[in-house]
Amino acid sequence: MKKVTIALIQTKVSDDVRKNVEKTVKMVEEAAKNGAEIIALQELFQTPYFPQRENLEKDDYAETANGYTVSGMKKAAAELGVTIVVPFYEKKDGKYFNTAAVIGENGRLAGRYHKIHIPHDPGFYEKEYFEEGQGGYVVFKSGNVKFAVLICYDQWFPEAARMARLAGAGIIFYPTAIGRIVGYDEEGDWHDAWETVQRGHAIANSVYVAAINRVGQEGRMRFWGRSFICDPFGKVIKRGSGTKEEIITAELDLERNDFYAEGWGFLRNRRPDTYKGLTTGKLVKKSKKLENVAHYEDMKKALRQK
Repeated sequence: MKKVTIALIQTKVSDDVRKNVEKTVKMVEEAAKNGAEIIALQELFQTPYFPQRENLEKDDYAETANGYTVSGMKKAAAELGVTIVVPFYEKKDGKYFNTAAVIGENGRLAGRYHKIHIPHDPGFYEKEYFEEGQGGYVVFKSGNVKFAVLICYDQWFPEAARMARLAGAGIIFYPTAIGRIVGYDEEGDWHDAWETVQRGHAIANSVYVAAINRVGQEGRMRFWGRSFICDPFGKVIKRGSGTKEEIITAELDLERNDFYAEGWGFLRNRRPDTYKGLTTGKLVKKSKKLENVAHYEDMKKALRQK
């Protein structure tokens, strides 16, 4: 049986990058002592979620792949013999990416993924800070386990999950920074939608899904945490707190992916010949009228509050 123990680390984030990294390294050490083999951190784990504001200086937050954050995690991975998924804000060749670096148990950089889908809405002004990733959907290996890393907004796109699964991923990690704007009374349950869509990806693709989200309040954003791991039937097998820093650990039996894939037949019964319209490049343009709709104005008003 192909089993692997994974751990997700959800934390509160301060303005002090070094303290954030040091705290997370200690939690990585604890997760490793408890048997975790692959440890995944939340999106932009070492910096505040700065894209909730406009017009900030990028270089106040960005690092290279040889910077303090990745170097510290390389050292931890080598000493502990674990694989670590390390999201960070990367400056590379004069461009800026929302990146997940994967560090192998030997402490070396196994590769990186640049976030492909970039949102731009009140409180999530990401197009101002991040280039769109052009490197495709990357599958990494830890021992005999294959996994993909997709980042936050990627989690709403079924195409991304399907691409990762078809490339051989047995687990999809979703490092995330998502919550509610304080003072804005949103319509519907955003948290429920967030969890539901990812559980749907697990079911549709017969794959384990692990979503890692931060907790605490930063500026006008209160993050809801509740990191979770679900099996390929969409069942949540572990869920984190909505307010506390913690390590969420679970042992996964990856043969269950094959069991459900065989039973549902969602992968073998696909009809790619009928999906050509998915790659036509046809997009639904954002309406100019949205700039003045009530809920957009309410979100902007809430963000301006102190």
